[in-house]
Amino acid sequence: MAAVICGSLAFDTIMTFEGRFADQILPDQLHILNVSFLVPGLRRDFGGCAGNIAYSLNALGGTALPMATVGSDGADYLERLRSLGISTEFVRQVDDSFTAQAMIMNDRDNNQITAFHPGAMQQAHITQVSARGDIKLGIVAPDGRDAMLQHAEQFKAAGIPFVFDPGQGLPMFDGKELGHFVDLASWVVVNDYEAKMLSQRTGWSLAEISQRVEGLVVTLAAEGCEVWTRGVREHVAAVTPAAVVEPTGCGDAWRGALLFGLEQGWPLARCAALGNHLGALKIAQRGPQNYTVDRQALGL
Repeated sequence: MAAVICGSLAFDTIMTFEGRFADQILPDQLHILNVSFLVPGLRRDFGGCAGNIAYSLNALGGTALPMATVGSDGADYLERLRSLGISTEFVRQVDDSFTAQAMIMNDRDNNQITAFHPGAMQQAHITQVSARGDIKLGIVAPDGRDAMLQHAEQFKAAGIPFVFDPGQGLPMFDGKELGHFVDLASWVVVNDYEAKMLSQRTGWSLAEISQRVEGLVVTLAAEGCEVWTRGVREHVAAVTPAAVVEPTGCGDAWRGALLFGLEQGWPLARCAALGNHLGALKIAQRGPQNYTVDRQALGL
């Protein structure tokens, strides 16, 4: 069975600042902010949440169907997906746009500053979700605003359970819209900062949100994650990585594991535990799609 992964395909330009952002930014001068960071390390990676989640799910042995758009410069990305055995049947190419581009700068404490050009991602709504015998579940991850709204409605109409993962797209929506996403979804996944914003905008506590879905997960980086089911919270411990190299793509690796576990019918806490393992594997490698998965070592 397959999972439809609605989200972005993007090229990530990743820069390494060897100092700390906090040492370069004066809090009392934010109104005239003008800073420059020397970044000795720079590289370009395949990224975007749909691509990263698909990479993780595929590496675990699942079937990923990314639903996304690329621009006129996207041929290399399409070829990469196919070389990994990931279907591109739901990936559309928009000739008059660039593929989405993320410019990501990390400091020595793994804090990040990101600038994002959406490009072809703004046309992601041109592809529609529909019911199909081999599609078991899906995810609405950060994408164009119209695409996120429409794909959530389409999953629900098609009877396909899905994960709502607003991520960095969360600020695009007001409380009413976010509440509607929650009511359409089967599961919700956010990090701790997003969880606070989601609660603030909807007016619902995390316990209340978890009563409206099958499960809510709040990821806590190095502290693991919280799994909420019917108002009851359970902590799932983190996995210690072999090294802390770069955080870019850790959340997406986690979400690929979540989809794999859900497809197997696992309890949510077991899905989260596998996600913590994938996050630990990813953070030990540079780039969002450069880690390897030993399925036997994970007991799969």
